[in-house]
Amino acid sequence: MNDDYKIIATFEYSTEAHVTKSRLDSEGFKTMLMDEKTIDTDPLVSNAIGGVKLLVHKNDFDKAIGIYNEIRTYQKDKNGDAIFCIECNSNRILIAPIQRKNVFYMLFPFFEKTRHICNNCKTIF
Repeated sequence: MNDDYKIIATFEYSTEAHVTKSRLDSEGFKTMLMDEKTIDTDPLVSNAIGGVKLLVHKNDFDKAIGIYNEIRTYQKDKNGDAIFCIECNSNRILIAPIQRKNVFYMLFPFFEKTRHICNNCKTIF
């Protein structure tokens, strides 16, 4: 990976990455995709290699993350309504990273409850 670029987001498929890349490119940011061709060749390896990575030049990273946070898709409940943070009442909610501390959840990850994280205040609930 080029040391002048930082990963701003990862996507399961390249088509998702191209939508965000196009928006950042239109704003004048220097972007590039990593592992795009590998996943396009064999989509089943996406989880194994960490998905398609969208990189942005490190000098523009802070500005680009602001734009990315405005256009990214946030989580919805079962009815399609926005989920709100229990601390700051923001609707910028993402899926929290999985922490499989228990052996049971390592063997059977589908039993673990989904946790959410607020993109504003970083509260996990």
